[in-house]
Amino acid sequence: MEAIKFRTLILDEDIEKFLCKFETYVRVKLPYDYSARSRIVAGFIEDEMVAGYMLVTKPAFRSLMFVPDEVKSEHEFFKNDQYEMMEVNGFWISPRLKTAAERYQVWMNLIWDTFMSKKQYVLMMSDLRNENAKHLYSLTGTQLLYEGPPMVMSGAKTHAGIRLSYTRRWQLLLNIPKYWLEYKSRERRFNKRLKERSFSRVAKVG
Repeated sequence: MEAIKFRTLILDEDIEKFLCKFETYVRVKLPYDYSARSRIVAGFIEDEMVAGYMLVTKPAFRSLMFVPDEVKSEHEFFKNDQYEMMEVNGFWISPRLKTAAERYQVWMNLIWDTFMSKKQYVLMMSDLRNENAKHLYSLTGTQLLYEGPPMVMSGAKTHAGIRLSYTRRWQLLLNIPKYWLEYKSRERRFNKRLKERSFSRVAKVG
């Protein structure tokens, strides 16, 4: 496993590179002004950017912008002070990170940084069709706020359907055993695939 080093991005050129990679992998373009007021963290192997995420710790939150007004008026959660909330966005992982251990390292760095932001509520939005994101976020003990088409303002772009959920700060740490079990499960599946490919190559040679 190659060592991943994480750092907060400050330079405009690094932020632009991060946003380009996010758009490439997720196919959503994030506004620069929104991104620039976030804390953007990227993981590097040597000089290559291989993963990243954004932590938005002050309103206005992009995920809430897409929730229809009638949902906000009916759900008790939206009565909470938004300064007690934060948003995780811009999460992506490069195909270069193939092993479960490498991906687990990115996930745990995200969890720790989010916890240390010291906000009571953590908002998590994803593409409604992305079952992997749904599963990963559920490990943090999320509660669903909204599923469906986004309320899109003029000029804004996002997924055709969104899933918005939230969890609480301490749930991030209390669910660490779940992250570990998920990591070990993915590690077993990864090793099984490697063995199957190796067996297949040997069979073809034979």
